[in-house]
Order: sequence, then structure tokens, then C-alpha cells
Amino acid sequence: MAEGTNPFNIAIFAKKQEDPPANEHSRLRDDENGTSNGHGKVEKLEMDESYAYDRSGMSVHSNPILKFVEGSRCCGCAKRWQLAILANLGFLIVFGIRCNFGAAKNHMYRNYTDPEGHRHMHEFNWTQDELSVMESSFFYGYLITQVPAGFLAAKFPPNKLFGLAITCGSALNLLLPYAFRSRNDYLVALIQIMQGLVQGVAYPSVHGIWRYWAPPLERSKLATTAFTGSYAGAVLGLPVSAFLVSYVDWSAPFYLYGVAGVIWAVFWFSLTFEKPAYHPTISLDEKNLIEGAIGHIAQSHPTLKSVPWKEIIMSKPVWAIIVANFARSWTFYLLLQNQLTYMRDVLDMKINNSGLVAAIPHLVMGGVVLAGGQLADFLRSNKILSTTAVRKIFNCGGFGGEAFFMMLVAYSTSEFWAILFLIFAVGSSGFAISGYNVNHLDIAPRYAAILMGMSNGIGTLAGLICPFVTEKFTAHSPKHGWTSVFVLASMIHFTGVTFYAFFASGELQDWAEPKDEDELVAKTGEGGVKGYGSSGQDTNVLHGMQPARPPQPPPPAAAAPAATTAFNSWGDEAWNQPAAAANQNYQAY
Repeated sequence: MAEGTNPFNIAIFAKKQEDPPANEHSRLRDDENGTSNGHGKVEKLEMDESYAYDRSGMSVHSNPILKFVEGSRCCGCAKRWQLAILANLGFLIVFGIRCNFGAAKNHMYRNYTDPEGHRHMHEFNWTQDELSVMESSFFYGYLITQVPAGFLAAKFPPNKLFGLAITCGSALNLLLPYAFRSRNDYLVALIQIMQGLVQGVAYPSVHGIWRYWAPPLERSKLATTAFTGSYAGAVLGLPVSAFLVSYVDWSAPFYLYGVAGVIWAVFWFSLTFEKPAYHPTISLDEKNLIEGAIGHIAQSHPTLKSVPWKEIIMSKPVWAIIVANFARSWTFYLLLQNQLTYMRDVLDMKINNSGLVAAIPHLVMGGVVLAGGQLADFLRSNKILSTTAVRKIFNCGGFGGEAFFMMLVAYSTSEFWAILFLIFAVGSSGFAISGYNVNHLDIAPRYAAILMGMSNGIGTLAGLICPFVTEKFTAHSPKHGWTSVFVLASMIHFTGVTFYAFFASGELQDWAEPKDEDELVAKTGEGGVKGYGSSGQDTNVLHGMQPARPPQPPPPAAAAPAATTAFNSWGDEAWNQPAAAANQNYQAY
């Protein structure tokens, strides 16, 4: 084997000469019309026991749940979209968990009247300071694991890390009612911090997943589909938590979401795999499409020493993402934790009636996030706008709308107008998710998980500070205090608009590629399409969507053009015909 040749890539992109072992455990089976020939026919994989062989002869594991889902007609979508949907449900659960305490606290430490008219005395005697500490303790842990999670997602299978984050967070949620009833503030804070620690791994892990699974021109659609679960979590979490608190018990939402997370984990760990090459039932066409579009992926893992920290810290596009993340997180956590309180104190709405109303803004936002992702990739894939232009327009437009309507909410005294402006504010922000929240993958795909950890870590500071600021403003005069709360949120968003407009970028940054690996790839002749943290991929994959042959040293005359005609997958410079033709096939999946 030539020096520098990566055997892993050969295993992925080249079919072995000999057939995989045929034994009682696994075998390849053609469909009724034969094996895949690149024209719509797909090889089938029969999984008789606990493992099978993929089409390159690699041993991969199967399981009963995977077999059941594969046999279900309603689960016939492409595997990358199946992954996005499951990630969406995972985010839905953990962000629903964050609504539990916000709904329950008003029945836990204040007297209340249930929907049947019965008067209840409060169970806990918390001061405002104690309440602020309990609300913010989650973010102490959440902040700590953001940047380390980026390294973990780069070194270990990111799908497993994401699954562990949701599973552990849900299991800890089952313990919270016991901790509250023990009246041990330290135990409550400890569980909340532990929830933050494990959930802090979630966002960076998802960016690590898309490094292997998202074709560049489907990046916005897949990422926003997964992230929409965060807002769907609020859509369901607020009314469901309010209903359970009002009609069952304040502890009911903690148990419901805890159990839901454990059930979700069973399906996640059974149906998701680190890379397309490891999935035992993925179609050959989809596997080649993903790997061909993404290109060669650097196999070396980033380390503390190899990450270009100085360049990252000095990068204006990185700071544009960080400022935007902080601005969006401020309003998101403000509403997630205190929206029901605002409706009760300012709009005089009862908690059992306000849950559904409180969910409407987040429902609208979820729809806008999905539509924005589709529109953003449409503009990029059809070369209507560059990636930089798309990111800036979507982010600044979304933030600008949110800032404007938040200012109107601040001075609204009518229930109707306040709710309407809140819907417009939160809905507008949905466009921003196709801006800053996907931007990490544009500027530095190799370090996307690490950058997400950094920006989300700074964003977490908003969730940490916001409860204290809100309690400070509303302590003496709730109605006037909430005016200051929303004015501050509006000004923070206007700051995010300005900074992102001047400094954001959608182009791959010079420091984002490992220079030593680039040189190694150039020497071994792997040129072509740039992808996620990569230097190239054999363009034969893009032309016919068939497995590529092991890389061969090119003739001297062909070496230079391979680098100069490469398809720029970030949409800002070169758009060559082979890549465009390959991208037309995306819609088939």
C-alpha cells in the first residue's frame, strides 16, 4: 500500500474483490430484479442473526428493533432523514424537560386554585434568591461541558454521545420530584447541574453527526429539521406541563418526560449509526450520494494541540456566531423559563388556560425554522445567493424582526396585542436558525462540534444570567419590571443583528483545514470535492454515484487541475458541472 493511503477510505469506497463470507449469520441478497446498478435498483441486506456484512465486506451490527422498523412501510425514508427525525424527537424531549420546572414552580411555592375551584396551599417556602439559584443551577453544568463536548464528538461516535445526553438527562428528571420533596436544596441543585452536564453534550454532538451524514447542499434542511425539536419541545412542553400540573400534580411532568426519554433511547441506539458506511440497511445509492458529496473526511481527531486556537479566537466569523448565539439564547431561555409567569403577572391569565397560548409562538417558530431551512438550501443549491448572503439575510432578518416585535411586547398592555406581537417576535427568530446555527459547518466543518460548543457555551451564559436579571427587574413591580425585561431582550437582539451583518461569513476559513493532512492528500493524489473537514474525493463518485476505485497516483499533468477545478461545497466561489449534476439527485431521497 502506498504511503499515506488511507485503508479506511478504500474500505468505504471500493467493493472488495471477493464476496463477503456466506454463513448462517448473514448474507447479501439481491432483490427480485438483481443487485443495484446505479439506475434505481438497490441491494438488499438480509439480517438473519445479530450482525451482517455491509457492501464493502465490513461487519456491522443489526438488532430486532432495526429489523422491525425496516419491515414497516411507514419508515421508508432515507436514513439521513430518519436520523434527523430521531434527533428532532430527542431535542423535543430534553427541551420539554426544561419547561417542567417553569410550569410547576407556580404551584410549588405559591397558593393556587385548581380548575375545579379547590384552594391549595403551597408546599414549599422558597425565597426569590433560592428560586433563582434552582432555576439557573442547570446552566452551571450545561456551560461546563460545551467545549469539551466538541472534542468528545470529534473523537467518539457523536450519535452515541447524543443518545447518552438525552438518556441520562431524562433519567435524572425522574429523580427531581424526590429531590424536591426531600427539601434538600443541595440535592436539587446537584441533580440540575448533572442534567446540565449531560445535556451540554447534545448540540455539539449533533454537529458531529452531520459531519458524516449531511451532504453540503442539504446541510440547512437536515440541521434545521433536527433543531426544530428544540422549539417543538417548548410547543408541547409548555401546555403539557401546565395541564399535568393543573389537573394531576406538580410532579407529573417530571415523570412523563423522564419515561419518554428512556423509551426514545431504545429506538435511537437501535436505529442510528456513526457513519453511512456502518449502517447495515442503508441503500447503496444513498451511501454513495452522501460520501460522494461530502468527500474525503480527515481521519485524525482534533486535539488540544492541533486545534488552531489563536486563529479561532481571532476569527470575526466565529465571533459573529457567538454573539448571535448569545442573543438568541437570551430570549429563548427567558420565555422558556418565565413565559407562563409573565402571562400570569402582566396579562392576568390562569396557568391552566395559558399553556396552549404560550405554545403558539413556539409552534409558529418551529414551522418557520423548517421552511427557512428548505428556502436557504434552495437559494444555495440553485446559485441564487451565495452561502454568505443566505446566512446574513436569514440571521439578520430573523433577529431584526424579533427585536422589533419584542419592543412592541414590552409596551403592550392588552392580552390580545401582547400575545400577537410575541408570536411575531418568536416566529421571526425562526429564520435565524438557518443563519448562525448552521454557520459552524460552513466556516470550519472539521471543528464544527468544537465551535458549536464554544458558541453554545457563551449562549448558555444567557440562560445563567437571565433568571437573575428577570427576578431583579420584576421583584418590586412585576408589570413595570416586565417592560424592562423585554426592552433589554430587544436591545440584545439589535446588537446581534449589527455584529452578524458586518462580520459573518459562509466561506471555508483558511485555518479550518489541517495543513499537514492536505499535503498528504495532495501527495497521494486524492483531489476533487472539498467536504466536511476534508481535502478531496474521487470525482467518479459524483459522476455516476458508484463506488470509487482505490485512489491511484494521477499523471503529473492532472495534478494541478484537480485542485483548481474543485467544487466549492460552501457555495461562494466555484460551481462546476459534475457536482451540480450530482446535487440534482438529492431530491430523489
